Amino acid sequence: MDLDLAHGNAQRVLRQRNALAVAALALGLLLAGTFVVAQRRDREIVLVPTLRTPVTLSSVAVSPEYLEMVTRDVAAVALNRSPESLTWWMNSILELTDERARGQVKKDLMKIVAEQQGSQITQFFTPDMLQVDPAHLQSDVGGTVHTVVASKEVTNAHRTFRFTWSYNGVSLKLVGFGMVAKADPAK
Repeated sequence: MDLDLAHGNAQRVLRQRNALAVAALALGLLLAGTFVVAQRRDREIVLVPTLRTPVTLSSVAVSPEYLEMVTRDVAAVALNRSPESLTWWMNSILELTDERARGQVKKDLMKIVAEQQGSQITQFFTPDMLQVDPAHLQSDVGGTVHTVVASKEVTNAHRTFRFTWSYNGVSLKLVGFGMVAKADPAK
């Protein structure tokens, strides 16, 4: 009788073990399937709508709305500077710059800092045009550049600036920016 009871208990434990093994295998396959599906899906992040429209980022491509909003904010930082804020100005731009382009951008910004350090020259920008090209990761900002020495405005000229971007995953980073030269109508 003890042998029959021991055999019955062993059979019950074996059935439980087999059921647990099947459940573990099914959960493992489900987990592997979930990872495969997650890797094939495009990532999207919903940003808090702090501007006029909600923005959704996708790993596939940058949206025109997001490129426009980032360009507007970066242009405000990059095109407005004073001698008192040059270090902050340069560091703010470098934080937004792509790692691969940071050396060249820093070199260009250091030239401006060296020219303006200790002077009374302030520059501010009043934009009147913004165009974005998400396919080529470029955006153009046009407006009037005002140059003020001490408290007197010495120049104001309409200029267009081009910002070039890199987009990796859901990260939009500045590659470079500069003034767009106007085409000579005589040519």
